[in-house]
Amino acid sequence: MQRNFLLIAAVFLFLEAYIYQAIRTLTDNSWIRAGYWILSLAVYGFFAYEVSHFQRSDRSTVRAQIMISLFLVFILPKIFIVLFLLIDDIFRTGGYLIGLTRPTENFFPERRKFLNIMGLGLGGVLSALFIDGITFGKYRHKVRRVRINFTNLPKSFKGYKIIQISDVHSGSFSDPSKLEHAIDLINEQNPDLVLFTGDMVNNIADEFKPFIPLFSKIKAKDGKFAVLGNHDYADYVTWTSLDAKKKNLDTLIDYEKQAGFDMLRNEHRVIEKNGEKIYILGVENWGLKPFPQFGKLDDALKGVPESATKILMSHDPTHFDYVVKKHPIDVHLTLSGHTHGMQFGLDLKNIKWSPVQYRYPKWADLYESEGKMLYVNRGFGVLGYPGRVGVLPEITLFELA
Repeated sequence: MQRNFLLIAAVFLFLEAYIYQAIRTLTDNSWIRAGYWILSLAVYGFFAYEVSHFQRSDRSTVRAQIMISLFLVFILPKIFIVLFLLIDDIFRTGGYLIGLTRPTENFFPERRKFLNIMGLGLGGVLSALFIDGITFGKYRHKVRRVRINFTNLPKSFKGYKIIQISDVHSGSFSDPSKLEHAIDLINEQNPDLVLFTGDMVNNIADEFKPFIPLFSKIKAKDGKFAVLGNHDYADYVTWTSLDAKKKNLDTLIDYEKQAGFDMLRNEHRVIEKNGEKIYILGVENWGLKPFPQFGKLDDALKGVPESATKILMSHDPTHFDYVVKKHPIDVHLTLSGHTHGMQFGLDLKNIKWSPVQYRYPKWADLYESEGKMLYVNRGFGVLGYPGRVGVLPEITLFELA
Protein backbone atom coordinates (compact mmCIF):
# COMPACT_ATOMS: atom_id res chain seq x y z
CA MET A 1 0.00 0.00 0.00
CA GLN A 2 2.76 2.41 0.99
CA ARG A 3 4.68 1.52 -2.18
CA ASN A 4 1.64 2.33 -4.36
CA PHE A 5 1.13 5.61 -2.53
CA LEU A 6 4.77 6.62 -3.12
CA LEU A 7 4.47 5.73 -6.82
CA ILE A 8 1.31 7.82 -7.25
CA ALA A 9 2.89 10.70 -5.33
CA ALA A 10 5.94 10.56 -7.64
CA VAL A 11 3.70 10.72 -10.73
CA PHE A 12 1.85 13.76 -9.42
CA LEU A 13 5.13 15.43 -8.40
CA PHE A 14 6.36 14.91 -11.98
CA LEU A 15 3.18 16.50 -13.33
CA GLU A 16 3.42 19.49 -11.02
CA ALA A 17 7.11 20.08 -11.79
CA TYR A 18 6.34 20.23 -15.50
CA ILE A 19 3.34 22.51 -15.12
CA TYR A 20 5.10 24.86 -12.74
CA GLN A 21 7.83 25.31 -15.35
CA ALA A 22 5.12 26.35 -17.80
CA ILE A 23 3.76 28.89 -15.30
CA ARG A 24 7.28 30.25 -14.68
CA THR A 25 7.78 30.65 -18.42
CA LEU A 26 4.59 32.67 -18.80
CA THR A 27 4.70 34.85 -15.66
CA ASP A 28 7.13 36.07 -13.02
CA ASN A 29 4.33 37.23 -10.72
CA SER A 30 5.10 35.71 -7.32
CA TRP A 31 1.45 35.95 -6.21
CA ILE A 32 0.29 33.81 -9.13
CA ARG A 33 3.02 31.24 -8.50
CA ALA A 34 2.29 31.09 -4.77
CA GLY A 35 -1.47 30.92 -5.38
CA TYR A 36 -0.98 27.98 -7.75
CA TRP A 37 0.96 26.01 -5.13
CA ILE A 38 -1.47 26.81 -2.32
CA LEU A 39 -4.43 25.71 -4.45
CA SER A 40 -2.63 22.55 -5.63
CA LEU A 41 -1.60 21.49 -2.15
CA ALA A 42 -5.12 22.09 -0.82
CA VAL A 43 -6.71 19.98 -3.57
CA TYR A 44 -4.17 17.16 -3.28
CA GLY A 45 -4.50 17.14 0.50
CA PHE A 46 -8.29 16.91 0.31
CA PHE A 47 -8.08 14.26 -2.41
CA ALA A 48 -5.58 12.15 -0.43
CA TYR A 49 -7.75 12.36 2.69
CA GLU A 50 -10.89 11.28 0.83
CA VAL A 51 -9.13 8.38 -0.93
CA SER A 52 -7.68 7.09 2.35
CA HIS A 53 -11.13 7.12 3.98
CA PHE A 54 -13.09 5.85 0.99
CA GLN A 55 -15.30 2.78 1.50
CA ARG A 56 -17.01 0.51 -1.04
CA SER A 57 -20.38 1.83 0.10
CA ASP A 58 -19.27 5.38 -0.83
CA ARG A 59 -18.95 4.65 -4.55
CA SER A 60 -22.34 6.14 -5.49
CA THR A 61 -22.53 8.92 -2.89
CA VAL A 62 -21.96 12.69 -2.95
CA ARG A 63 -18.51 11.96 -1.55
CA ALA A 64 -17.63 9.95 -4.66
CA GLN A 65 -19.05 12.68 -6.89
CA ILE A 66 -16.79 15.27 -5.26
CA MET A 67 -13.69 13.08 -5.69
CA ILE A 68 -14.45 12.30 -9.33
CA SER A 69 -15.21 15.95 -10.06
CA LEU A 70 -11.93 17.07 -8.49
CA PHE A 71 -10.01 14.57 -10.56
CA LEU A 72 -11.68 15.57 -13.83
CA VAL A 73 -11.63 19.34 -13.24
CA PHE A 74 -8.24 19.73 -11.57
CA ILE A 75 -6.01 16.72 -12.25
CA LEU A 76 -6.91 15.17 -15.63
CA PRO A 77 -6.39 18.44 -17.59
CA LYS A 78 -2.86 18.63 -16.22
CA ILE A 79 -2.03 15.37 -17.97
CA PHE A 80 -2.91 17.00 -21.30
CA ILE A 81 -0.81 20.06 -20.42
CA VAL A 82 2.20 17.83 -19.74
CA LEU A 83 1.72 16.04 -23.08
CA PHE A 84 2.14 19.37 -24.88
CA LEU A 85 5.27 20.19 -22.90
CA LEU A 86 6.72 16.77 -23.59
CA ILE A 87 6.51 17.51 -27.31
CA ASP A 88 8.98 20.34 -26.89
CA ASP A 89 11.28 18.24 -24.72
CA ILE A 90 11.31 15.47 -27.32
CA PHE A 91 12.33 18.01 -29.99
CA ARG A 92 14.97 19.47 -27.72
CA THR A 93 16.38 16.05 -26.85
CA GLY A 94 16.52 15.14 -30.53
CA GLY A 95 18.22 18.43 -31.31
CA TYR A 96 20.73 17.87 -28.52
CA LEU A 97 21.63 14.43 -29.86
CA ILE A 98 22.06 15.83 -33.34
CA GLY A 99 24.17 18.61 -31.87
CA LEU A 100 26.65 16.04 -30.59
CA THR A 101 27.69 15.40 -34.19
CA ARG A 102 27.39 18.91 -35.59
CA PRO A 103 26.84 22.40 -34.18
CA THR A 104 23.10 23.35 -33.96
CA GLU A 105 20.75 25.55 -31.99
CA ASN A 106 18.88 23.34 -29.51
CA PHE A 107 16.74 25.84 -27.64
CA PHE A 108 13.78 27.70 -29.10
CA PRO A 109 12.18 29.82 -26.35
CA GLU A 110 9.34 31.07 -28.57
CA ARG A 111 8.32 27.49 -29.41
CA ARG A 112 8.43 26.60 -25.70
CA LYS A 113 6.27 29.59 -24.83
CA PHE A 114 3.78 28.74 -27.59
CA LEU A 115 3.45 25.12 -26.38
CA ASN A 116 3.06 26.33 -22.79
CA ILE A 117 0.18 28.57 -23.84
CA MET A 118 -1.38 25.79 -25.93
CA GLY A 119 -1.09 23.25 -23.13
CA LEU A 120 -2.44 25.52 -20.41
CA GLY A 121 -5.19 26.70 -22.75
CA LEU A 122 -6.28 23.14 -23.57
CA GLY A 123 -6.19 22.21 -19.90
CA GLY A 124 -8.29 25.25 -19.05
CA VAL A 125 -10.85 24.41 -21.75
CA LEU A 126 -11.11 20.82 -20.52
CA SER A 127 -11.63 22.00 -16.93
CA ALA A 128 -14.28 24.46 -18.11
CA LEU A 129 -16.12 21.71 -20.00
CA PHE A 130 -16.24 19.48 -16.93
CA ILE A 131 -17.45 22.40 -14.77
CA ASP A 132 -20.14 23.22 -17.36
CA GLY A 133 -21.16 19.54 -17.40
CA ILE A 134 -21.70 19.63 -13.63
CA THR A 135 -23.49 22.99 -13.59
CA PHE A 136 -25.63 22.74 -16.73
CA GLY A 137 -24.86 19.65 -18.80
CA LYS A 138 -26.73 17.13 -16.67
CA TYR A 139 -29.91 19.20 -17.08
CA ARG A 140 -29.74 19.54 -20.89
CA HIS A 141 -32.26 16.79 -21.59
CA LYS A 142 -32.81 16.11 -25.26
CA VAL A 143 -35.67 14.33 -27.02
CA ARG A 144 -34.36 11.91 -29.65
CA ARG A 145 -36.93 10.79 -32.20
CA VAL A 146 -36.57 7.29 -33.62
CA ARG A 147 -38.85 5.66 -36.22
CA ILE A 148 -39.07 1.89 -35.85
CA ASN A 149 -40.34 -0.23 -38.73
CA PHE A 150 -41.89 -3.59 -37.82
CA THR A 151 -42.83 -6.06 -40.55
CA ASN A 152 -45.70 -7.45 -38.48
CA LEU A 153 -46.99 -4.38 -36.67
CA PRO A 154 -50.81 -4.40 -36.38
CA LYS A 155 -52.44 -1.52 -38.28
CA SER A 156 -53.96 -0.08 -35.12
CA PHE A 157 -50.45 0.64 -33.81
CA LYS A 158 -49.19 2.59 -36.84
CA GLY A 159 -47.89 5.89 -35.45
CA TYR A 160 -47.98 4.58 -31.86
CA LYS A 161 -45.67 6.68 -29.65
CA ILE A 162 -43.48 5.18 -26.94
CA ILE A 163 -41.21 7.17 -24.63
CA GLN A 164 -38.17 5.45 -23.15
CA ILE A 165 -36.22 6.83 -20.20
CA SER A 166 -33.45 5.02 -18.36
CA ASP A 167 -30.92 5.41 -15.54
CA VAL A 168 -32.53 8.20 -13.52
CA HIS A 169 -30.15 7.67 -10.57
CA SER A 170 -32.28 9.91 -8.38
CA GLY A 171 -29.71 9.78 -5.58
CA SER A 172 -27.41 11.94 -7.71
CA PHE A 173 -29.85 14.88 -7.59
CA SER A 174 -30.52 16.92 -4.46
CA ASP A 175 -33.44 18.95 -5.81
CA PRO A 176 -36.30 17.22 -7.71
CA SER A 177 -37.57 20.56 -9.03
CA LYS A 178 -34.50 20.89 -11.25
CA LEU A 179 -35.78 17.93 -13.28
CA GLU A 180 -39.24 19.45 -13.76
CA HIS A 181 -38.30 20.62 -17.26
CA ALA A 182 -37.42 17.04 -18.28
CA ILE A 183 -40.78 15.72 -17.08
CA ASP A 184 -42.48 18.51 -19.05
CA LEU A 185 -40.53 17.44 -22.14
CA ILE A 186 -41.86 13.89 -21.76
CA ASN A 187 -45.46 15.04 -21.45
CA GLU A 188 -45.12 17.41 -24.40
CA GLN A 189 -44.58 14.36 -26.64
CA ASN A 190 -48.08 13.11 -25.71
CA PRO A 191 -46.88 9.46 -25.51
CA ASP A 192 -49.13 6.41 -25.69
CA LEU A 193 -46.73 4.44 -23.48
CA VAL A 194 -43.76 5.21 -21.20
CA LEU A 195 -41.07 2.58 -20.57
CA PHE A 196 -38.39 2.95 -17.91
CA THR A 197 -35.41 0.61 -18.35
CA GLY A 198 -33.85 0.51 -14.90
CA ASP A 199 -31.58 2.17 -12.30
CA MET A 200 -34.03 4.48 -10.59
CA VAL A 201 -31.60 4.88 -7.65
CA ASN A 202 -27.89 4.70 -6.87
CA ASN A 203 -28.09 2.60 -3.72
CA ILE A 204 -31.25 2.62 -1.62
CA ALA A 205 -34.99 3.01 -2.18
CA ASP A 206 -35.35 6.19 -0.11
CA GLU A 207 -33.33 8.13 -2.69
CA PHE A 208 -36.40 8.02 -4.94
CA LYS A 209 -38.97 8.97 -2.30
CA PRO A 210 -38.66 12.77 -2.78
CA PHE A 211 -39.06 12.23 -6.54
CA ILE A 212 -42.37 10.31 -6.39
CA PRO A 213 -44.57 13.42 -6.83
CA LEU A 214 -42.44 14.57 -9.78
CA PHE A 215 -42.46 11.26 -11.66
CA SER A 216 -46.17 10.84 -10.90
CA LYS A 217 -46.72 13.75 -13.30
CA ILE A 218 -45.60 11.67 -16.29
CA LYS A 219 -48.69 10.87 -18.36
CA ALA A 220 -49.19 8.08 -20.90
CA LYS A 221 -52.46 6.87 -22.41
CA ASP A 222 -51.70 3.15 -22.04
CA GLY A 223 -49.61 3.25 -18.88
CA LYS A 224 -46.04 3.34 -17.58
CA PHE A 225 -43.89 0.21 -17.21
CA ALA A 226 -40.49 -0.33 -15.57
CA VAL A 227 -37.77 -2.92 -15.05
CA LEU A 228 -34.93 -3.13 -12.55
CA GLY A 229 -31.32 -2.14 -13.21
CA ASN A 230 -28.19 -3.33 -11.44
CA HIS A 231 -28.20 -0.41 -8.96
CA ASP A 232 -31.81 -1.03 -7.96
CA TYR A 233 -30.84 -4.26 -6.17
CA ALA A 234 -28.68 -2.28 -3.69
CA ASP A 235 -25.68 -4.57 -4.15
CA TYR A 236 -23.31 -1.70 -3.41
CA VAL A 237 -24.52 -1.28 0.16
CA THR A 238 -23.59 -3.36 3.21
CA TRP A 239 -26.80 -4.77 4.71
CA THR A 240 -27.37 -6.22 8.15
CA SER A 241 -29.34 -9.11 6.64
CA LEU A 242 -30.77 -10.44 3.39
CA ASP A 243 -34.22 -9.60 4.70
CA ALA A 244 -33.25 -5.94 5.05
CA LYS A 245 -31.92 -5.92 1.50
CA LYS A 246 -35.10 -7.55 0.18
CA LYS A 247 -37.24 -5.07 2.09
CA ASN A 248 -35.32 -2.22 0.42
CA LEU A 249 -36.07 -3.67 -3.04
CA ASP A 250 -39.74 -4.15 -2.17
CA THR A 251 -39.86 -0.55 -0.97
CA LEU A 252 -38.36 0.72 -4.23
CA ILE A 253 -40.89 -1.25 -6.28
CA ASP A 254 -43.66 0.21 -4.11
CA TYR A 255 -42.31 3.75 -4.55
CA GLU A 256 -42.22 3.29 -8.32
CA LYS A 257 -45.79 1.97 -8.16
CA GLN A 258 -46.79 5.12 -6.27
CA ALA A 259 -45.25 7.09 -9.15
CA GLY A 260 -47.45 5.14 -11.57
CA PHE A 261 -44.99 2.52 -12.86
CA ASP A 262 -45.93 -1.14 -13.25
CA MET A 263 -42.78 -3.19 -12.51
CA LEU A 264 -42.18 -6.13 -14.88
CA ARG A 265 -40.05 -8.90 -13.37
CA ASN A 266 -39.56 -11.55 -16.06
CA GLU A 267 -43.12 -11.10 -17.29
CA HIS A 268 -45.13 -9.30 -19.95
CA ARG A 269 -48.10 -7.02 -20.47
CA VAL A 270 -50.51 -6.80 -23.40
CA ILE A 271 -51.42 -3.52 -25.08
CA GLU A 272 -54.64 -3.84 -27.07
CA LYS A 273 -56.22 -1.49 -29.61
CA ASN A 274 -59.25 -2.38 -31.73
CA GLY A 275 -58.78 -6.05 -30.94
CA GLU A 276 -55.12 -5.99 -32.08
CA LYS A 277 -52.21 -6.50 -29.67
CA ILE A 278 -48.55 -5.80 -29.07
CA TYR A 279 -46.62 -7.30 -26.16
CA ILE A 280 -44.31 -5.46 -23.76
CA LEU A 281 -41.79 -7.79 -22.11
CA GLY A 282 -39.74 -6.87 -19.07
CA VAL A 283 -36.86 -8.84 -17.54
CA GLU A 284 -34.79 -8.29 -14.45
CA ASN A 285 -31.17 -7.22 -14.84
CA TRP A 286 -28.90 -9.47 -16.90
CA GLY A 287 -25.30 -8.38 -17.40
CA LEU A 288 -21.81 -9.78 -17.60
CA LYS A 289 -20.27 -10.45 -14.21
CA PRO A 290 -19.98 -8.82 -11.71
CA PHE A 291 -23.49 -7.62 -12.59
CA PRO A 292 -26.47 -9.80 -11.59
CA GLN A 293 -28.01 -12.23 -14.09
CA PHE A 294 -31.60 -12.40 -12.90
CA GLY A 295 -33.21 -11.85 -16.28
CA LYS A 296 -35.27 -14.78 -17.59
CA LEU A 297 -36.44 -14.14 -21.12
CA ASP A 298 -38.25 -17.49 -21.36
CA ASP A 299 -40.44 -16.56 -18.39
CA ALA A 300 -41.31 -13.21 -19.96
CA LEU A 301 -42.26 -14.97 -23.21
CA LYS A 302 -44.67 -17.43 -21.62
CA GLY A 303 -48.10 -17.09 -23.22
CA VAL A 304 -46.87 -14.67 -25.91
CA PRO A 305 -47.72 -15.74 -29.50
CA GLU A 306 -44.55 -16.26 -31.57
CA SER A 307 -45.91 -14.11 -34.40
CA ALA A 308 -46.81 -11.16 -32.15
CA THR A 309 -44.95 -7.84 -32.14
CA LYS A 310 -42.75 -7.87 -29.04
CA ILE A 311 -40.81 -5.08 -27.35
CA LEU A 312 -38.41 -6.09 -24.57
CA MET A 313 -37.17 -3.93 -21.71
CA SER A 314 -33.77 -5.16 -20.49
CA HIS A 315 -31.47 -2.78 -18.62
CA ASP A 316 -28.05 -4.01 -19.78
CA PRO A 317 -27.36 -4.07 -23.57
CA THR A 318 -25.05 -7.10 -23.25
CA HIS A 319 -28.19 -9.17 -22.64
CA PHE A 320 -29.09 -8.56 -26.30
CA ASP A 321 -25.84 -9.99 -27.69
CA TYR A 322 -25.51 -12.90 -25.30
CA VAL A 323 -29.14 -14.01 -25.02
CA VAL A 324 -31.83 -12.11 -26.92
CA LYS A 325 -30.51 -12.19 -30.48
CA LYS A 326 -29.66 -15.91 -30.13
CA HIS A 327 -33.09 -16.83 -28.82
CA PRO A 328 -35.20 -18.91 -31.24
CA ILE A 329 -38.27 -16.73 -30.64
CA ASP A 330 -38.10 -13.37 -32.39
CA VAL A 331 -38.05 -10.35 -30.08
CA HIS A 332 -38.29 -7.47 -32.51
CA LEU A 333 -36.99 -4.58 -30.40
CA THR A 334 -34.98 -4.52 -27.17
CA LEU A 335 -34.70 -1.30 -25.15
CA SER A 336 -31.69 -0.90 -22.85
CA GLY A 337 -29.66 1.74 -21.01
CA HIS A 338 -26.89 1.19 -18.44
CA THR A 339 -23.93 2.71 -20.35
CA HIS A 340 -24.83 6.42 -19.87
CA GLY A 341 -22.57 7.01 -22.89
CA MET A 342 -20.10 7.36 -20.01
CA GLN A 343 -21.52 10.92 -19.76
CA PHE A 344 -18.56 12.01 -21.88
CA GLY A 345 -17.70 11.91 -25.56
CA LEU A 346 -18.53 13.15 -29.03
CA ASP A 347 -22.16 12.56 -29.95
CA LEU A 348 -22.61 14.25 -33.31
CA LYS A 349 -24.67 13.18 -36.31
CA ASN A 350 -21.79 11.51 -38.14
CA ILE A 351 -19.20 11.22 -35.37
CA LYS A 352 -19.86 9.19 -32.25
CA TRP A 353 -17.18 8.32 -29.73
CA SER A 354 -17.08 7.63 -26.02
CA PRO A 355 -14.56 5.72 -23.89
CA VAL A 356 -17.44 3.43 -22.86
CA GLN A 357 -17.51 1.89 -26.35
CA TYR A 358 -14.38 -0.13 -25.49
CA ARG A 359 -16.42 -1.92 -22.81
CA TYR A 360 -19.83 -1.81 -24.49
CA PRO A 361 -19.61 -1.85 -28.31
CA LYS A 362 -23.36 -1.11 -28.42
CA TRP A 363 -23.42 1.99 -26.24
CA ALA A 364 -25.92 4.42 -27.79
CA ASP A 365 -28.56 4.59 -30.55
CA LEU A 366 -30.13 1.88 -32.71
CA TYR A 367 -28.40 -1.37 -33.68
CA GLU A 368 -29.59 -4.31 -35.75
CA SER A 369 -28.25 -7.86 -35.61
CA GLU A 370 -29.69 -11.07 -37.03
CA GLY A 371 -32.94 -9.30 -37.87
CA LYS A 372 -33.46 -8.04 -34.30
CA MET A 373 -33.10 -4.45 -33.10
CA LEU A 374 -31.54 -2.97 -29.98
CA TYR A 375 -31.80 0.63 -28.84
CA VAL A 376 -29.43 1.87 -26.11
CA ASN A 377 -30.60 4.98 -24.28
CA ARG A 378 -27.92 7.42 -23.07
CA GLY A 379 -29.58 7.81 -19.68
CA PHE A 380 -31.72 10.40 -17.92
CA GLY A 381 -29.46 11.08 -14.92
CA VAL A 382 -25.83 10.84 -13.83
CA LEU A 383 -23.65 8.57 -11.71
CA GLY A 384 -20.16 9.12 -10.35
CA TYR A 385 -19.17 12.25 -12.27
CA PRO A 386 -22.18 14.52 -11.55
CA GLY A 387 -22.26 16.02 -15.03
CA ARG A 388 -22.31 15.39 -18.76
CA VAL A 389 -19.91 16.56 -21.45
CA GLY A 390 -20.83 15.92 -25.08
CA VAL A 391 -23.29 13.10 -24.32
CA LEU A 392 -26.54 14.72 -23.23
CA PRO A 393 -29.23 13.15 -21.02
CA GLU A 394 -31.80 11.46 -23.23
CA ILE A 395 -35.54 11.08 -23.59
CA THR A 396 -36.26 8.75 -26.51
CA LEU A 397 -39.47 9.01 -28.53
CA PHE A 398 -40.20 5.96 -30.67
CA GLU A 399 -42.81 6.12 -33.40
CA LEU A 400 -43.90 2.67 -34.60
CA ALA A 401 -44.41 2.04 -38.29
